[in-house]
Amino acid sequence: MTIIPPDHKRYFIEKLGISERLMERCLGEALSAGGDYADLYFESVTSTSLGIDESLVKSASQGISVGCGIRVLSGERTGYAYTDDLSSDRLLRAARTAALIASGPAKELMSGFRQTSDAPSLYPVAGATSDAEIAAKLALIQRADKAARAYDSRITQVRAGFNDELRRILVAASDGTFASDTQPLARLNVFVIAKDGVNTARGSSGGGGRVTMDFFEDTRSQGDGDKSPEHYAREAARTAILQLGAIEAPAGEMPVVLGPGWPGVLLHEAVGHGLEADFNRKKTSAFAGLIGQKVASEKVTVVDNGLMPGRRGSINMDDEGNPTQETVLIENGILKGFLSDKLNSRLMGMPNTGSGRRESYHHIPMPRMTNTYMLNGDDMPEDIIKSVKRGLYAVNFGGGQVDITNGKFVFSASEAYLIEDGKVTRPVKGATLIGNGPEALKYVSMVGNDLALDEGIGTCGKAGQSVPVGVGMPTVKLDRMTVGGTGQ
Repeated sequence: MTIIPPDHKRYFIEKLGISERLMERCLGEALSAGGDYADLYFESVTSTSLGIDESLVKSASQGISVGCGIRVLSGERTGYAYTDDLSSDRLLRAARTAALIASGPAKELMSGFRQTSDAPSLYPVAGATSDAEIAAKLALIQRADKAARAYDSRITQVRAGFNDELRRILVAASDGTFASDTQPLARLNVFVIAKDGVNTARGSSGGGGRVTMDFFEDTRSQGDGDKSPEHYAREAARTAILQLGAIEAPAGEMPVVLGPGWPGVLLHEAVGHGLEADFNRKKTSAFAGLIGQKVASEKVTVVDNGLMPGRRGSINMDDEGNPTQETVLIENGILKGFLSDKLNSRLMGMPNTGSGRRESYHHIPMPRMTNTYMLNGDDMPEDIIKSVKRGLYAVNFGGGQVDITNGKFVFSASEAYLIEDGKVTRPVKGATLIGNGPEALKYVSMVGNDLALDEGIGTCGKAGQSVPVGVGMPTVKLDRMTVGGTGQ
């Protein structure tokens, strides 16, 4: 499908009455006290949220949010103000408020905008889920509810939800940046509870991306895999039923095999955040000062790629108006660079990777990941399993915690199995993976050729802000990792 780039700027200029002259005036006010740089971030978001519980519609909402955030940079300091009133008076007042961070004569004068060309569109705008009727979205989660209940009589509770949004942004900056984008996003979630006597287990699944409603259909005939509500429902139910019969996970140090796809969330948390430039500029990351040094096994190459069509973490441009890109972070075990935004690239003297992201116009941008994953290796997944005498095979993960300063992490596995004599055997429950991100990567001894990305459910939190992201990895063997559990 060919996606024609729309004229994103027209919405703000024609629909909301934001003229270029007004933007120039606001930037002039923002720099009037001597800031180094200023930008305006206009945002308009329309959203829908639907939820059913016990086959009944329990929540349904639609919303519209419009506003502008104005930022001024002066050295390492940031002044920020925002308003949901886009009148010229309120915008100019917000600009003067943001300017208070700086002092002295103006250091940069506005001389007009560069008509920044729109980046190639990585996702559809016409036909995005936001265009669909509420009834069509409700039908999706009703199908999921029905399929989960039909999977097994031990499924006692089902919750399903659908959320989507259409986000329009426009960035105008004192360095001449003038760029805009329209970003669709949709996600379907299913959560179930299974009971068998006194045993209770939970399961969840879901998927989505920057997609149209056609995404949520069974497209296996086109080689795209089943992304229907029934598929996600069956996966959630399967996981819950599996846990009912699982044994307690063993404890101790042992080989661990990570499955392809969503287990990449461990890479995202334990390694990815430590490779964001702000943590490294402040020297609070375990990776600070290590560019050019070996930080992982030579089998490990990690990239952050915002250019993948339709993916949840993909963006045509970041929230500072810079085009997104593919950034190699670790190559054959060597640390190559960090993810940066305008502020940190300027202060650190490093390239801007187009990684400045923010949750909304209420927030300042900061370096953030997009789609972060480990590249394929040469090993066959079955050979990786066969190489393990006794260990753990972790297929899916729930929650986790990471300390950025030292890389230490604790993750809970929501689906895991024992590996015994080179074969995947019994499912286990209560398994946690405990380790240190940079240290753990040094124990990677085999990397599969089956790279997969997650289903499109990832949301990343940092400093109180949440943004959509993607994760992924092939099957990977770590020779040593501490597993927490209560079994033998």
